Amino acid sequence: MNKITILWVDDEIDLLKPHIIFLQSKNYEVITCLSGQEALEELTKSKVDIVFLDENMPGISGLETLNEIKIINSSLPVVMITKSEEELIMEEAIGSKIADYLIKPVNPNQILLSLKKNLDHSRLVSEKTTANYQQEFRKISMDLSMVNSYEEWAELYKKLIYWELRLEEIEDSGMFEILESQKTEANAQFCKFMEKNYEDWYQGGDAPVMSHTLFKELVKPELKDNKTLLVVIDNLRYDQWLAFEDTLNTFYKKKKETPYYSILPTATQYARNAIFSGLTPLDMEKKYPDWWKNDTDEGGKNLFEAEFLGTQLKRLGLDLKWDYHKISSLKQGKHLSQNFKSHKENDLTVIVYNFVDMLSHSRTEMEVIKELASNDKAYRSLTLSWFKNSPLLEIIQQAQNMGLKLIITTDHGTINVKQPSKVIGDKETSLNLRYKTGRSLTYEEKDVLEIRNPKDVNLPTINVSSSFIFAKNDLFFAYPNNYNHYVSYYRNTYQHGGVSLEEVIIPFIVLEPR
Repeated sequence: MNKITILWVDDEIDLLKPHIIFLQSKNYEVITCLSGQEALEELTKSKVDIVFLDENMPGISGLETLNEIKIINSSLPVVMITKSEEELIMEEAIGSKIADYLIKPVNPNQILLSLKKNLDHSRLVSEKTTANYQQEFRKISMDLSMVNSYEEWAELYKKLIYWELRLEEIEDSGMFEILESQKTEANAQFCKFMEKNYEDWYQGGDAPVMSHTLFKELVKPELKDNKTLLVVIDNLRYDQWLAFEDTLNTFYKKKKETPYYSILPTATQYARNAIFSGLTPLDMEKKYPDWWKNDTDEGGKNLFEAEFLGTQLKRLGLDLKWDYHKISSLKQGKHLSQNFKSHKENDLTVIVYNFVDMLSHSRTEMEVIKELASNDKAYRSLTLSWFKNSPLLEIIQQAQNMGLKLIITTDHGTINVKQPSKVIGDKETSLNLRYKTGRSLTYEEKDVLEIRNPKDVNLPTINVSSSFIFAKNDLFFAYPNNYNHYVSYYRNTYQHGGVSLEEVIIPFIVLEPR
């Protein structure tokens, strides 16, 4: 293994001889320089892993040397060593992105600790994370055989996401593969749980908060004490929420986090209409036939969300000043951001933001997006990049300044589909890749959750004999004709509508302004 090389810059380097001998005894190589200028020249010819830099030197000062080092190699860790405890000097050094800050006189163990922290940090974190997950793996495996309630499934899913994000940081491919297999097993067990319990939730059994009860159960209680901004980000998975939570923390602090369950199909026309109407799809079709459209009907399926919301607010006895905005383009987002202050008198402002859904569909259709979001890690990264640079973040900053409570939620999640499952239907069969509704459907029974009588789960029927099937795990439906082309086109794309942890268990977050 190559020795770690330290460049130590101090005009009194001879006084540091005991420290240098100590480091050499620990198998470190130490190059010494007496001035900032000498150090900069050394950096052009030697490969150095870390710099110890005296702050107070004649000629080029430590801070000036630090700035020059960062120009030469911005990622090289620099530890500033100084006699001074002046706050201004500390702030200047920290602002220049030093790796550590030591006050003279330093002792050998301080130096060793700083080296471990800056050079061995990733290895130590990796080893600790791997060991912790190996221990947790056994516990999750036991939980998988015992988990039997919607609350326990939500907690288990959040635990799997937590470890996915931790293992992603250390890039241990072996551990990551183990986690992926555990997620696959969890999804298989979750599908069995949904098969066993989903109909009962509509027949008076103990049910989680779902799309059609979300507003009544979780949103309404939050509207009593403060003006509120409700943001529904279409197609937002739990892991994507966690990807940009830290960015939001600058402006808002989390008050409550409640996972809830999307209804089936986990598709926008069903789940989001259910959120705003407070009704199941079957009840929407009965009560508002002019606003509800089935899969095979022509025209947009989510054109009456504001009208649905208005009727629900009246039904819940909420006499509020409110408005609703749907954002489907950068131009619309910027326009709302520029005019957001005009909504400050509203009790409730609702924004539906469609970016994540557009990203999901673009990934299917555009090769460049496929490259940028080739897996879940990249998909999260792209979501974070969008959020940091979006008009939505600008709107949220304004909401904080206006003292608004913030609620962030979604209508359903999405899953990266890997394996095809053959299905045959007539020309009136719906087109979605993760669910089908129609009559005379032929399919692999092991691959689907089947609802023979849609009214049992409050879904409308296109025909008297129509049924619903929902793809399990990471499957997607493919027709036999032109099968290979179809499978090649849709494999490894993000889809929704079926049954998986990623699609069904989704976040509801309440935040207060900082």
